[in-house]
Amino acid sequence: MIMITIKHLTKTFTNPDGSKLQVLKDINCEISKGEVISIIGPSGTGKSTLLRAINVMDPPTSGEIIVDGENILAKGYPLNKLRQKVGMVFQSFNLFDHLSILDNITMAPMLLRGISKQEAEEEAISLLRKVGLAEKAHAMPSDLSGGQKQRIAIARCLAMHPEVILFDEPTSALDPTMVGEVLSVIRQLAKEGMTMLIVTHEMKFAHDVSTRIFFMYDGYIHEDGTPQQIFENPVHSATKAFVQRIHKLVFEVDNPDFDLLGMHSSMAQFCIKYNIAAKNDAVEQITNQMIEQVLPNYRPLTVRLTHSEQNNVTAIDFMIRDISNSPIQDIDQSLMIPVKELSKGIVEEPTTLGFRVKIIV
Repeated sequence: MIMITIKHLTKTFTNPDGSKLQVLKDINCEISKGEVISIIGPSGTGKSTLLRAINVMDPPTSGEIIVDGENILAKGYPLNKLRQKVGMVFQSFNLFDHLSILDNITMAPMLLRGISKQEAEEEAISLLRKVGLAEKAHAMPSDLSGGQKQRIAIARCLAMHPEVILFDEPTSALDPTMVGEVLSVIRQLAKEGMTMLIVTHEMKFAHDVSTRIFFMYDGYIHEDGTPQQIFENPVHSATKAFVQRIHKLVFEVDNPDFDLLGMHSSMAQFCIKYNIAAKNDAVEQITNQMIEQVLPNYRPLTVRLTHSEQNNVTAIDFMIRDISNSPIQDIDQSLMIPVKELSKGIVEEPTTLGFRVKIIV
């Protein structure tokens, strides 16, 4: 059953200087009942803006959002009706500091659902038990830890009986020791069949809890698939780089007087930054041998040092444009002996731009 359909959604912000910034660009997707969709991607790619657009907290610039058959962006659509169907949990909790935990949870159901105080309090206590905080019913928000506040925020959202819950980075403001308690509550909601969209940087959680993953990049849903597809067989290179947490350093060697010492200094800093300092000597020796002995006649030459945190794989790529065959096939193979001794493997592969020789360190 399709609950939400998004068509050609865009969002453009106007900066103080009058310039425009398009954050969402032609978003199209369908969300079915019971799906748990994690939205991942680099910062600044529109993930939180998409959630706020769905909840019309930041009204979109154009497009349609169909919820239960109605376009919620149509003029005159009652947003109170939407708020009861679509709940939202923020990274900053947004509890009322002057109200007790019980009052924080009961206020909206009494005002918007029209239920009695007794019924609201009975439901609130039940929800507090669900999130493991029944004993905090009469406490004030200032008495709670960050993880407890976020669990209260989830209970408050559930008190409105939403059909869909939007989570905007629900653990990003928490001490690492408190993340698990919040994710446990969300996992339980997933098991119970709650429809959820979750903006998160917790990759293992996203892999384990989701039925689908949206990878957002440059304002688009760049890739949409199962956790297995997105994390194990991504289609796009940007997705692969993000989920494998691939860091890179790129140089263009375009003449014989290229600053090799400067390159090695940058590579050494890269190795220290990503905790692979033990590989630095091999990286430097391989780079020198490839540039000065193996490929001295190929300019321009693109050299790229990469490291994947997920796989703990470090590689040096040597990319030559506009050739279709491996440049190391026709050389004196003794020149490759030092490289082979220092590497774990060599991959030779054509690309759309030319040919790449990848040395695994």
